[in-house]
Amino acid sequence: MISRPARLYIDRSSLAVVQEQKVRVPLEDISVIVLDHVEITLTHSVLSACAEHGIVLYSLGPNHHPNGIHLPFLQHSRTTRRLRQQQSLSRPTLKRLWACIVRRKIENQAACLRLTKCESSEYLDSLARRIRTGDPNNLESHAALTYFNSLFGRKFNRTKKNWKNGALNYGYAIMRGTIARFLVAYGFHPCIGIFHDNERNAFNLADDIIEPFRPLVDMFVFIHSPSDPIQGLMTNDKAQLVSLLNVDMQMPQGCMSVLSSIEWVIQSLTRVYEKSIDPKQPALPKLIGLNAHKREI
Repeated sequence: MISRPARLYIDRSSLAVVQEQKVRVPLEDISVIVLDHVEITLTHSVLSACAEHGIVLYSLGPNHHPNGIHLPFLQHSRTTRRLRQQQSLSRPTLKRLWACIVRRKIENQAACLRLTKCESSEYLDSLARRIRTGDPNNLESHAALTYFNSLFGRKFNRTKKNWKNGALNYGYAIMRGTIARFLVAYGFHPCIGIFHDNERNAFNLADDIIEPFRPLVDMFVFIHSPSDPIQGLMTNDKAQLVSLLNVDMQMPQGCMSVLSSIEWVIQSLTRVYEKSIDPKQPALPKLIGLNAHKREI
């Protein structure tokens, strides 16, 4: 995350960031770059290198929230095949897949309430058990109302401009863009969703996949909310929201960072579209807290 005036260029397979001093970061170590200052300049080689290495680059607008994203351009060797798979997946299969995603989202919301010692976790667990194919009773919406009332209070409103909503929007945007990065890397067209199908949305599929990850952002916002409710997001807040990509989540393969979890989810989704696993068995993350992933040495 770069939040002060800087000049960016490529120097020997590394990103060079020139401020008061010059710092070089190997491109292979970078997943996300966030540009949060009007006086940041970069060369075309930076954009090209980001595309070559699968790096997501965000631009932030005057309100310091993400307003643009630079993604690799369909690098996967079987993009056309994946497109046909996305277009041909049957409606019943999509409904079963969506039910799994919604169930895990509500389970993670319940886990968030337990971890933060808020009420209604048992009720959300009961809603998760009642999810049926396609969620015909819209239990996702019922769960969301109870969940946000329990977590942030009955007066909480997602449309108001305040720290909580700013942090939620910022955290969701970072997650969404990172998911889009992996979708493109695995040959998916992000605009073709499982449940979301807005023709004006270029990231419908990312908006499907993000659902089980949202409670992680919610939990961070609950724990770190400032005493002044109208306070704006600070630079440190944004840096911590970006660092949520390094927090551990539980996957069927074990504990791993959000970044790794997202990739495993996309790999699992690939097998669903290739009809090699049951759509009721995608690998989806479980919320276990806000502990940063520790690499074994």
